[in-house]
Amino acid sequence: MPTADVEPAELRSFEERVGHRFADHALLIEALSHRSWCHEHNSAARTDHVAASNERLEFLGDAVLELCVSHHAMTHWPNLDPGDLSAVRSAVVSAEALAGAARECDLGSVLLLGRGEKATGGADRESILADAFEAVLGAVYLDGGIDAAREVAGRLLGSLIAAAAAAPGACEAKNRFQEKVVRRFGIEPTYVVVGSGPSHQRSFVAEARIGEEVWGQGEGSTKRAAERHAAAAACLRFTDARSDRSTIAKEPTHG
Repeated sequence: MPTADVEPAELRSFEERVGHRFADHALLIEALSHRSWCHEHNSAARTDHVAASNERLEFLGDAVLELCVSHHAMTHWPNLDPGDLSAVRSAVVSAEALAGAARECDLGSVLLLGRGEKATGGADRESILADAFEAVLGAVYLDGGIDAAREVAGRLLGSLIAAAAAAPGACEAKNRFQEKVVRRFGIEPTYVVVGSGPSHQRSFVAEARIGEEVWGQGEGSTKRAAERHAAAAACLRFTDARSDRSTIAKEPTHG
């Protein structure tokens, strides 16, 4: 297997973090192989072997992911209606959420990236991490079946699913907050975000503002998650502020 860029010990450690020991390690290598690495490897290869990128496993993993998240949400929260279940699934399978889960298991440290992609921070890029996460789940499914995939999804995404199930509409909070602010004040809200912690375990605190006034605060493992939580808090305050005529902005007048 073309694993020169990743030590066997690193792969074993990653398997432990994911919670699945691969019987076919070629599947894991394929799941970790970004197209930039494959392009460089295949161009330099002097054999007939062609390294496959993780794009096909990503395609499969996308479907496996939706099934696993849907099953987990339905079985753990039987009182959620189909609309809420759909909101939970949408929140968890977003690129932002998957990239966050990928960072939690340090997937970026074992990704096979081309030199250029690696030099420009590809190992921590949201789209690359989210795609690789789906590819790994697809590989787990092919290696161990649906039960193994569900176990890995529950292990890596269980807390995200629980958070989304606790507030199924939170993923739409920014849109709702913006609509309220524009309709009432005629301006758009802004967000101020401050991050802290090491690169593989960042945390963020966001403030949702109307003008210069803070209307909500939120925390998250990504900037967008923190902004969503801040917007959700701001929406709660918004409903209690109908009579507010502060210096934020004047309500638009009609006729």
